[in-house]
Amino acid sequence: MNTPFDSEIIKKANSWLGGNYDEETKKAIRKMMKDNQQEFTDAFYKDLEFGTGGLRGIMGAGSNRMNKYTVGTATQGFTNYLKKNFSELEQIKVAIAYDSRNNSRYFSQITADVFSANNIKVFLFDGLRPTPELSFAIRHLGCQGGIMITASHNPKEYNGYKAYWDDGGQLISPHDKEVIAEVNKIESIDDVRFDGNNALIETISNEIDRVYLAKVKALSLSPEVVQRQKGFNIVYTPLHGTGITLVPKSLSNFGFENVHIVKEQAIADGNFPTVKSPNPEEPAALEMAITQAKAIGADLVMATDPDGDRVGIAVPMADDFVLLNGNQTASLMINYLLTKWKENNKLTGNEFIVKTIVTSELLANLAEKYKVEHYDVLTGFKYIADIIKRFEGRKTFICGGEESYGYLVGDFVRDKDAVISCSMIAETAAWAADKGVSLYEMLKDMYLEFGFYKEKLISVIRKGKTGAEEIVKIMGNFRINPPKKLDGSKVVVIKDYQSSTSKNLITKEVSHIDLPTSNVLQFFTEDGSKVSVRPSGTEPKIKFYFGIKGNLKRREDFDIVNEELSNKIDRIIKEFDL
Repeated sequence: MNTPFDSEIIKKANSWLGGNYDEETKKAIRKMMKDNQQEFTDAFYKDLEFGTGGLRGIMGAGSNRMNKYTVGTATQGFTNYLKKNFSELEQIKVAIAYDSRNNSRYFSQITADVFSANNIKVFLFDGLRPTPELSFAIRHLGCQGGIMITASHNPKEYNGYKAYWDDGGQLISPHDKEVIAEVNKIESIDDVRFDGNNALIETISNEIDRVYLAKVKALSLSPEVVQRQKGFNIVYTPLHGTGITLVPKSLSNFGFENVHIVKEQAIADGNFPTVKSPNPEEPAALEMAITQAKAIGADLVMATDPDGDRVGIAVPMADDFVLLNGNQTASLMINYLLTKWKENNKLTGNEFIVKTIVTSELLANLAEKYKVEHYDVLTGFKYIADIIKRFEGRKTFICGGEESYGYLVGDFVRDKDAVISCSMIAETAAWAADKGVSLYEMLKDMYLEFGFYKEKLISVIRKGKTGAEEIVKIMGNFRINPPKKLDGSKVVVIKDYQSSTSKNLITKEVSHIDLPTSNVLQFFTEDGSKVSVRPSGTEPKIKFYFGIKGNLKRREDFDIVNEELSNKIDRIIKEFDL
């Protein structure tokens, strides 16, 4: 081995081989050293870090892998930080939940053991639960923190660890960085207390489910519509994940009596045997559900990811089904919510919605129409939760959304919530049906009113140490040599969230971006196009978000304008050499 990192990698690996680690782990390390140099390098070239979603990585032996020791070290660091911040409390409390991934139950027990060994009270769910219920439980049980064991929609080789604060939201600055600092202070695995105290671990069951589902049901704005449309034909798939525990119950609570589950995908299985990837953003993940929907003439298809916080949908169009992206789904649901809030005389001028900077500006148009404030935040639902917390008791949060299929209605959960979203999407679709139109036709109506918004996401995967270095280089090149034109239209504004600057290339004016720093670049053109570039905080990829806007003057021109916009996006993508 002769890379510049070799000495440090070998030093770290040797510390594991000579440390207080189990023999199975040491055997796996020796095998990597002997048989697979690349895997060995990737396993030890760095430590797992908190990104936009917390700790996440491939399972296996090594400092850059999800295993008993990286989970234990992270928990010990989080424990130390909790004790510093809540030293005045007689008893610090945390809640822990886990999804259907391989080793999730095991990692949740490791986490509970480390917390309890450090005299922290643990509420541990007795079985699979969606991420949003964990967020709810933290607040409901008066906890100071929480952990969700999940890798969300990542491939089966991954698992992860989402860390939450006392408001039920994921860790944000400064907590995320300071927890990492505490983790980095742990010099030896011997500093981690793995011997749990069972007296401090309390198992929680369906008592939390009942309270949570009652609050979800209270969000309904059109119970009379659902009653008229109770036969609305829905196909739902949990994609082998946690959604099966609560989504069907919530739909039933709302009054939907004709819900069909994709049975093959209702089985919790961390190998996700019926899909290549359990990601509702990917069309292939909904194939089985759409096939079933066609067979029974369904009105709506919904799919949730393994930890039940994101949802993808498909709706009928002619004799087929069309997949809606996250921007379209968010726009339809928010249009429904704001319309009903106005009809029900609930708008007082003190309400707001939140979206991320890469999400469609159509949401901002809707907020403006109903005279509701809207806020833009960085990518990551934890920033939406932070805005809710900031205005708690002073302003009323209606909903929030991000293009990556995550939405939240109401403020009793502080993370994206597919249980709430499935329920409210179904109610939105039933409301449309009650008016004699489909969701797809309703989407066209919004495009006629506000303009035709078209988006596309391209993810470029770069795995391992060399991939991470390449992503750094890509971002650096864009900063040195930004595009001057996109599809013939001048780039007029460049926003760099790492330097918190927005530069107008026409006036040369530079203004400050009042958001936390983040490695994101945005390019805005004269004709209204927007391209955002950001490395993922949780996966080995760099994401390119393309958003353009066209004019739709007549419903009959929808297909023509749609194709024109698609071609325009393809030309811009080609210019980025993707």
